[in-house]
Amino acid sequence: MKDPRHLQLMALAGMLIYGLGWLDFPGPRWVYLLYPVSALALQWLFCRWRGVRFDFRSPLISSLSLGLLLHTDSWLWVLVAAAITIGGKFLIRVDGRHLFNPTCLAIVVTLLLSGRVWVSPGQWGLGAFLAFAAACMGMWIVHHTRRSDITLAFLAAWSALVFARSGWLGDPAAIPLLHLQSISLLVFAFFMISDPMTLPDRRLARIGFAVVVAVTGYVLQYHFHLNEGLFYALAVCTPLVPLLNRWFPGERYTWPTGLAAFRR
Repeated sequence: MKDPRHLQLMALAGMLIYGLGWLDFPGPRWVYLLYPVSALALQWLFCRWRGVRFDFRSPLISSLSLGLLLHTDSWLWVLVAAAITIGGKFLIRVDGRHLFNPTCLAIVVTLLLSGRVWVSPGQWGLGAFLAFAAACMGMWIVHHTRRSDITLAFLAAWSALVFARSGWLGDPAAIPLLHLQSISLLVFAFFMISDPMTLPDRRLARIGFAVVVAVTGYVLQYHFHLNEGLFYALAVCTPLVPLLNRWFPGERYTWPTGLAAFRR
């Protein structure tokens, strides 16, 4: 349990089970099984091709995240999303590790390519208790990866922007508070932007990166009316990470198990 990926798997699986069992998740139920099956199969094939050890944790985490966020009624686009998720880790690499967050890359590319996939931020409802539970669970996970700084910096920047907009428009405080209770926002903050293998190595650079992603996502969502603005923002800003690592060098994160970063 010292490896935070085990906590991630339990948290994501629990949230997905809750969503399928108690909430009205969109799309056919077989989609949520096909995501992990196809991701695991593709990970195994890429590992055989590159001659590295197969590790089930990485594709399972990515596929569960896809099930929580990306919906479709087409088996073809499930396979495309899984292929982009796994293929991106092996094929798009800089400085010995993959560049993009695998799940974010799949969401952005499939949204751009097809109208058969969608992100449904309202599927969770806006229950404060569920939001609090997800936040606590996520904070425990990012604390174990020593990357809680970027999650806290992103949430602080995003909250400031949302409240500033609400104040400018004269809206009551209940409106931005309602927006901040979105489970999709918490999944992004705790499980996506906090991916230690796609973050700057130095804390100052991570905090700056989080603020840039928050500002870019805010502009895309509230000025260009892209509901998936945060995902596009992370994908657009991620190429800055190699530059930040060169300008602000720091200690590279490695998983506690000692497995090479290539496997994540």
